[in-house]
Amino acid sequence: MWVRTRAVVASGVVLVVLAALGIWIAIRQMGGQLRLPLSTRTCTVQADGRVVLDADQMANAATIAAIGIQRKMPDQAVVVALATAYQESGLRNLAGGDRDSVGLFQQRPSQGWGTPEQIRDPRYAARKFYTALKKVRGWEQMRVTDAAQNVQRSAFPEAYEKWADESEVLTRALVGHATGAVACTVGRDPVMRGEAAASALTRGLALDWGLAGVADLTGLTVPAADERRGWRYAHWLVSHAQDHGVKRVRFGDLEWTARDGTWNRTDDAPAAGRVVAEVFAEA
Repeated sequence: MWVRTRAVVASGVVLVVLAALGIWIAIRQMGGQLRLPLSTRTCTVQADGRVVLDADQMANAATIAAIGIQRKMPDQAVVVALATAYQESGLRNLAGGDRDSVGLFQQRPSQGWGTPEQIRDPRYAARKFYTALKKVRGWEQMRVTDAAQNVQRSAFPEAYEKWADESEVLTRALVGHATGAVACTVGRDPVMRGEAAASALTRGLALDWGLAGVADLTGLTVPAADERRGWRYAHWLVSHAQDHGVKRVRFGDLEWTARDGTWNRTDDAPAAGRVVAEVFAEA
């Protein structure tokens, strides 16, 4: 009986070890990150396809896209950058990773990407990625995974391709090719409120877009020279709603509200050529 019990226990241990090994292999093949359950995600992007992300992932994706546009990179560069960040970090600004890898793109200080503190800045990391991509001859004609691999030199060179479709959907929305395409549900306790939220939004717009919005205690107004730029900024504002306390965004005859988490028609449209954001009032 004792021998049989020991055999059963040993078999159970082997099964646990094999299961753990399988999970580890799956994580490695996905760039070190497990995909999160859908129930934890709060942003939906609809632009000739559908992507669901949580608030942190959405904010990071919006910043990556904005930096690409600010640097006058073509849309395909944004697709490659997003697919790379999807694979490397799950669109999360990680404090660590394989060996000395850090941040959204898991860039390594030892390989000349910068200091850990620099690489943890999403804007710095995105700029470094685009700079490296631009140096790859003929990247525009490559598959997404080949362009990304020429920058990253990953042990899994084909892994980036599985994120190409999601990255194309995100790019269409974030560069302004889609209308009312980014819809996020914001919790009842945003990170910021009032003047602090408006100031943070103004600073974020300046860093991501090189823009100077007109802020007050309740929100800010962003000039938009055309409809495409307007939707770029509107989608960026919604993408950063949770971390910047955005309560309402209006552009054209549509508005997004944190209460509904969706875009709907409004009679309270802002003046033409303006995107208007309202922040949560002080508690």
